[in-house]
Amino acid sequence: SDLRQILATKSVENIQFLPFLTTDANNLSWLGYGCLKGDGTLITVNAIGAALQTLYILVYLYYSPAKRPVLLQVLLLLAVVVTGYGYFTILVDTGTRLTHLGLFCSVFTITMYLSPLADLAKVVRSKSTRCLSFPLTVTTFVASSSWTLYGLQLHDPYIMVPNMPGIVTSLVRFWLFRRYWPGQDKPY
Repeated sequence: SDLRQILATKSVENIQFLPFLTTDANNLSWLGYGCLKGDGTLITVNAIGAALQTLYILVYLYYSPAKRPVLLQVLLLLAVVVTGYGYFTILVDTGTRLTHLGLFCSVFTITMYLSPLADLAKVVRSKSTRCLSFPLTVTTFVASSSWTLYGLQLHDPYIMVPNMPGIVTSLVRFWLFRRYWPGQDKPY
């Protein structure tokens, strides 16, 4: 729905960029983990996710009035991905690569789930959830719950544990939407 809103209004106003960026980094990291582990589910879901997030980033960049900060963040993401790839292929031995990559992916997942809370103070101060995306909150809750259950089924703590904060942060955002529903917005 955020992409539809950007395309309809030809504006990125009230849409956060950081969730798109961290989700793309997350998808790319888990894609590498899935390839290393040979897990078809991780590969398929994260290849599609990375492609969609890259599309969202490109659309956001196209409609963003301030392109330089967005480009700098994208370049930082690329630097992190390239550095991570180099680290895992050159410096880490094959025996511990999956463990190191799992930990790396876990950090990105936690970052991704915490990024929408960056505007928490703004929401409380303005008593408005206008800067939060309800569809993204629902999607985050469903995805984090699904991945937590999948990790539990596989007995893979690198999948299960980092997705638990996604459930918690989604519940916090649901509470914020209930507390400051969009119809009660007050002027600043």
